[in-house]
Amino acid sequence: MSIEVKKNSQIFPDSNNTYYPEDELQVSSLVKELYKKNIPTELIGTGSKSFIGNKVQSANKLSLSKLSGVIEYLPEELYIRVKANTPLELIEKELEKNNQELAFEPMDFGFIENGKSNKGTIAGYLSCNFAGSRRFKVGSVRDHILGFRGVNGKGDVIKSGGTVVKNVTGYDLSKLVAGSFGTLVALTEVTLKVLPKKRLSNAIIIYTEDKRLVNELFDKISSSSSEISGAVYVPEEPQDESYKQNKEIVFKFNDLDSKVSFLALRVEGDKVSIDERVKALTKELDLNKLNTSKLDIHQSVPFWRKINNLEIFEQTKNNLLRAVIPPSKGNELMQKLGNKYKYYIDWCGSLYWIEVSSKKNMRIVEIKELVKEIGGYLTIIKTSPEYDYGEAVFTVDDTRLLISEKIKKSFDPKRVFNPGKMYRGI
Repeated sequence: MSIEVKKNSQIFPDSNNTYYPEDELQVSSLVKELYKKNIPTELIGTGSKSFIGNKVQSANKLSLSKLSGVIEYLPEELYIRVKANTPLELIEKELEKNNQELAFEPMDFGFIENGKSNKGTIAGYLSCNFAGSRRFKVGSVRDHILGFRGVNGKGDVIKSGGTVVKNVTGYDLSKLVAGSFGTLVALTEVTLKVLPKKRLSNAIIIYTEDKRLVNELFDKISSSSSEISGAVYVPEEPQDESYKQNKEIVFKFNDLDSKVSFLALRVEGDKVSIDERVKALTKELDLNKLNTSKLDIHQSVPFWRKINNLEIFEQTKNNLLRAVIPPSKGNELMQKLGNKYKYYIDWCGSLYWIEVSSKKNMRIVEIKELVKEIGGYLTIIKTSPEYDYGEAVFTVDDTRLLISEKIKKSFDPKRVFNPGKMYRGI
């Protein structure tokens, strides 16, 4: 062991049993010690998404909060390389200087937890792999990761990918790490693809309670050539005191009647392009036969921000579910939900955010079984205080569970990182 490694391995936990390494070398040295002594440890950043998943079976914590900052940003090459725990807000401010953005549309989970913004870090987004409304057009977080560096459960530094948009050398480990909730790698560095920011944004609002029509419109939108970058359906709230009645307040815009059920489409680009596509959509979707309105850029931008911030579920004390299904199965799930739950549909019919009253915990099992039957999967994002944790937080079948277990062993054979975070015993 070199003098440098010896020096950097002297990292002691604070009174809360939390380690704070300052660089990748210290992370590696520390994890080697944890591996050697077989000490399970929870990986943490700013804690913006810590409530998602099972409680980690560990008394020790490894905070990566000091690994923050922009390493390299080349706007002309469309990429930015940052330390893994760089706050999302810092990255977005840096990209804004060059009129660029992260096209996967980062979500803000701060509102459902504390009622205020808390976007967290880029490592948190990669670990969860949750993307906003553009997901059905531009892909998820994993599709915008060009590469990463990190430390596996044995303390080895590993890296994947590079700084070019097209990289086919070797296996893309980013696909495995994305959505692993910190169970495979302690991320130290992330390289992201960035894209030019759209100049303008308009939203077409279609008012309807006809669920069959909603599914027909989603189907037409998904096959449209008009480059729609957002398609969401927000039904009326259930008349149930268990749910906070805030739909009207959250979506209070001059050109939007938020009292009723509505479907919103987003069109982005320059003014000429938007006008042409709105004309095309009017014909494609027979909009002249429907009750519609339009949100200009001053209303459209904050509208989609509120959608991606899940503000309609602000500070909920109920259970919040996230279900992803084949769009063709939308009718079955919408019939099941009826007007008994507070929910909305994103990703042009693929993504359902469903709030289930704490008084109806057993209904989660029913919804989960239906989602599995129609070929989807469900994640319990937030649980009510009354929830007994009897149902698995993440949907997984026996085959995928076995695959997950083997992947975990290859990255982290002694289960040092976040044991039990996703699946009990893994």
